[in-house]
Amino acid sequence: MSALVAFSVTPLGVGEDVGEIVAEAVRVVRASGLPNQTNAMFTLVEGDTLDEVLGVVRKAVEAVASRAPRVSTVIKIDYRPAAENALAEKVDAVERYLAPGQ
Repeated sequence: MSALVAFSVTPLGVGEDVGEIVAEAVRVVRASGLPNQTNAMFTLVEGDTLDEVLGVVRKAVEAVASRAPRVSTVIKIDYRPAAENALAEKVDAVERYLAPGQ
C-alpha cells in the first residue's frame, strides 16, 4: 500500500456537539474495508492508490455534508509507492527507539 492519508472533518453550522455527525465520516471509512485508525484529532486511511483513499475521504466529507450546511476538512497525505503497511510501520519505527536500552 502506498497512500496514507490523515484527515479530519468538522461540520459547521450545527452547534458544538458534532460527535454524532463526525461518526458518519468514520462509518464511511470503516465500511471501505481499508486499513484505518481514528483518534481524537484525525482519521487515518491507507490504500493501494491515492485515488482509492481520496475517494473514501470524499465519501466521508459528503456523508457529513448531508447533515451540515458546511464542512471544514483538513488533509495530510504521505504518498510512497514503495511503502507497505505504513499505518503500522511508521509507529513501529518510533516505538523501537522508545524501547528500553535505546
